Formats: sequence, structure tokens, C-alpha cells
Amino acid sequence: MAYLELNNICKTYGHADDAPEVLSNINLSIEEGEFVAIVGFTGSGKTTLVNLINGLITATSGEVLFKGQQVSGTSHERGVIFQNYSLLPWLTVAQNIYMAVKVVFPKKSKSELHALVADYIEMVNLTPAMNKRPNELSGGMRQRVAVARALAMKPEMIIMDEPLGALDALTRGNLQDEILNIWGKEKRTALLITNDVDEGIYMADRIIPLRPGPNATLGPEFKINIDRPRDKTALNDDPNFKSTRNAIIEYLMDIGNQRKSDVQKEYVLPDLQPKSFVGHF
Repeated sequence: MAYLELNNICKTYGHADDAPEVLSNINLSIEEGEFVAIVGFTGSGKTTLVNLINGLITATSGEVLFKGQQVSGTSHERGVIFQNYSLLPWLTVAQNIYMAVKVVFPKKSKSELHALVADYIEMVNLTPAMNKRPNELSGGMRQRVAVARALAMKPEMIIMDEPLGALDALTRGNLQDEILNIWGKEKRTALLITNDVDEGIYMADRIIPLRPGPNATLGPEFKINIDRPRDKTALNDDPNFKSTRNAIIEYLMDIGNQRKSDVQKEYVLPDLQPKSFVGHF
């Protein structure tokens, strides 16, 4: 039995007969301990897919199963790192994380919870800012708080919705490594939503493209046959990296061009001629 299953998922917004179908016939199976990345264009329905998996919204048809049980609402077993920060503005960095872990670990003492919070704040290099509120932080620092909060809850599955896109290259690389370290030590199941092919190859076991919507559906999977732990500096010289990267980018370009062609066919401009005003003045 797969750890996470999406069976014939379709998602439509609205109730009219002609309401647009955002996702169509989505089928996905992720094994326990596996790291899967889904790559796609902006606006292809990636966030809708995340919200379905986390139970924030329900599918129009089909089912989402987590450990064999149908998903019906959110759960701390599935920790989500969103694109936005979702921080409480009146709480400090430490308090935002403490509030989350207190709910997840009600039997831990205050000292244990504070130690847990401090460890994850240090992990994202925010110890000097632990007593600051979100409006005193940069956008990248707020996103690091969101990452620390999600990981501190120690979910059984980590779901990441383009969580590192707002960060500078150095911080992004460091957090990629920290997420991989946690995943490697505890073998949590992980799903990464990204539009960065290189990030997907570096972090995941396999990459699955999401074809652009409407009626977005999953494309063929690409397995990443590169040994772990992976070395960023060595990847550019790795033949498996080069061939996998080229294959994924070529596929994405093909479906992007196909989508552009379909849109042009759908919206044909009328053959209008400019009106002449000669002699009317």
C-alpha cells in the first residue's frame, strides 16, 4: 500500500456546467520514505494540488488517501511549507514556532518545547532574530521561520509548495541541504512542488511534470539515478544529471509550446480593417 495515493482526482471551481476544470485525472502514488518532486509552470495548478493533499480543499471527484485512509481535513501528520509565510504578526519568531509545537506535542514540558524551538530556529540561522516579530523581518527571513515551524512539528510527511523561491541563492541552498538532512535521518516522506528543475533533481528520487491547465494532469515520471548524498558542485559534470535535466526541460518546453499553440488557435482575432476618415473633416 502506498503512503500517499491520489486516485482519478479532478478539481473544478464553480458549479456551472461550463466551470473550468483546474486538475483532471490526477493519479499519483508515493511510497513511505520517498522524496518526489512535481515541476510545472506558474498557474498550472500546483498549489491546488497541494491544498487537496493537505485537506484544505476537497476534490470534485476522485480520492486522496494517506496511509490508506481518505483525507478529510488537515492534520499535523502532513506538514506543509507554503509559498506565503502564514505567520501570526503579533507573535515573535519563537512564539510562532512554539504555538505550533505545543499543539503537536502536548505531553512535552515547557523546557523541552523551548529547546525544540531553539534547535529549529538555529537550523535556519535565525537565533539573533528569535524575539523579533514578522514585521521586523525580511521576506526571506519570514519564509525561514515558516520552514522551521513546519519541520519542528516533525510531520510524517513534508509537503513543500515552492517554499524556497523567495530566498537568496545561498540561503536557499543551505535550506535545501537541511531539509535533505532531516529527510535522510528520519526518512520522512516528502513531496516538493517547484518550478526549478535543478532543485527537483538535487533533492528528489523522481520528478513528475504537471502539464499546464486548464485540465492540468501529470506527465511521465523521470527517475533520478544519482547516488546520495549529492554534491551540488559535482552535479554539472554528472552525465545522469545532464541527461535527466535535458530530458525534463525538453519535455516542459514541448508542452509549453503546445499550450501556446492551442491558445492561439482558441483565440483567433477577427479580420478587421481600419476605417478611413479621409474626407470626413
